[in-house]
Amino acid sequence: MSIVKINALTVPAEQREVLEQRFASRAGAVEGSDGFEWFELLRPVEGTDQYLVYTRWRSEEDFQAWMDGPMKAAHQGGAAGGGAAGGDRPKPAATGSTVWSFEVVQQTGPKQA
Repeated sequence: MSIVKINALTVPAEQREVLEQRFASRAGAVEGSDGFEWFELLRPVEGTDQYLVYTRWRSEEDFQAWMDGPMKAAHQGGAAGGGAAGGDRPKPAATGSTVWSFEVVQQTGPKQA
């Protein structure tokens, strides 16, 4: 079965739009990765300032390969990272981050008509 990684990002109210725009501008960045199965950016509705970044992967090895390759490159600046010339990078929208890992032990989808 698949594995799930959830990155809980603490995002101040004034940075929410910035965070959502940054994720929208990177659309397609993970979808072609080997073993990638699903992505969702979850906006908090009430009771928390944490966004959840949900990804599902075929295996831990596939996730680690993405982390060590495309994700790492995208977060180190340069053209892929969205940084300005000279290495200046935009200020992070989140003030904190925690990654949770899960194994999928059961799953189901909607019934087909």
